[in-house]
Amino acid sequence: MKFKLIFIAMIVFCSVINAQQEPQYSQYMYNMSTVNPGYVTNQSGLISTGLLYRRQWTGVEGAPQTANVFGNIPMSEKIELSVNYVNDRIGDAIPVNNNYVNLDFAYITKLSDRARMSYGLKAGVNSFKIDPSGSDVADDPAFSENASSTQLNIGAGVYFFTGNFYAGVSSPNLLPNNVDINGISVAETKTHVYGIAGYVFDFVDEVKLKPSMVIKQVIDSPLTFDLSLNSLIYDKFELGVSYRYTDAFIALAGFNINQSLKIGYSYDFSVSELSGYNNGSHEIVLLYNFDLLNFGNKHTSPRFF
Repeated sequence: MKFKLIFIAMIVFCSVINAQQEPQYSQYMYNMSTVNPGYVTNQSGLISTGLLYRRQWTGVEGAPQTANVFGNIPMSEKIELSVNYVNDRIGDAIPVNNNYVNLDFAYITKLSDRARMSYGLKAGVNSFKIDPSGSDVADDPAFSENASSTQLNIGAGVYFFTGNFYAGVSSPNLLPNNVDINGISVAETKTHVYGIAGYVFDFVDEVKLKPSMVIKQVIDSPLTFDLSLNSLIYDKFELGVSYRYTDAFIALAGFNINQSLKIGYSYDFSVSELSGYNNGSHEIVLLYNFDLLNFGNKHTSPRFF
C-alpha cells in the first residue's frame, strides 16, 4: 500500500508540474497577447474579443483541457489594454485546476509612417487547486483535503510591426513560483521566453500567405518552436499548416462569417511518444469585433495578425 501511495503521488507530482506551465495553443496567432504582452491589434475603435477551447490528447483520461476568454481594447492611438482569463484542467483521479487572470498594458510608439513598436507589461494572478478527495491517496495526511495556492504573475514584452510584418520578444511569466501542498513542494514554474515573427505577402490575386514562427525557451528545458504557413483567400477563408518541434503536425482552418465574426478550428496530429496513446488534439476559437464607435469603414480587410 505504501508503494502504491508513493507511485500515485509521483504521478500527481508530474501532472502538477505540466499543468503549471503555460497553456499550449495551436491557434496562438488569434490571441498573441498570451505569448507577448506587447502585442496590439492597433485597430482604433474596434474591441477584439474571443473565446477559445482546447481539448488535448483526446482518448487519454485526465488529458489537459483549456478554455480562454480574451479581449483587446484600444484606448487611444498609443495605449492598448488586453485582458485574459484562462482555465486549465488536467488529471482524472486527482484533478488539478488552474485559473489565470491577466491584464496587459501596451504603449505604442511610432517609428515611421508604417512601422510601430509597442512595449507591454502583464500583471495578474494564477490560482492553483488540487482535489484528491476522490482518489486512492485521500487517506494520506498529505492529500487528505483540497488544497489551493495563488501566485502573482508579472510579464513583459516588446512587439515591432508594420502593415505586413511583425516580430517580438517576451516573457509572460517573469516570476518563478513554487506550489506547496500542506508544506510539501509539488510544483515549480519556470520562466518562459518567447520569440515570434511573421510576414504577410500577396501570393496571387485574392490570396495572401503568412509564414510565421514562435520560439519558446523554458529555463532549464530544451528549446522548442512552431513553424506555420497560413493563407487568406478572398478575405474570407483561412487555411494553414503548422509543425510543433518533436510534438505534432497541425491543420488549421478559419472562416470570416462577416466583418465582425470569425470562427477557427485546428487539429493536432501527434508525432511524439504519446502518438500511439491518443487521438489528437482539437481546438476551436470564436472571434468577434465590437465596433463601438462605428469605425468599420476604416477596416476594409480582415486582420491577418
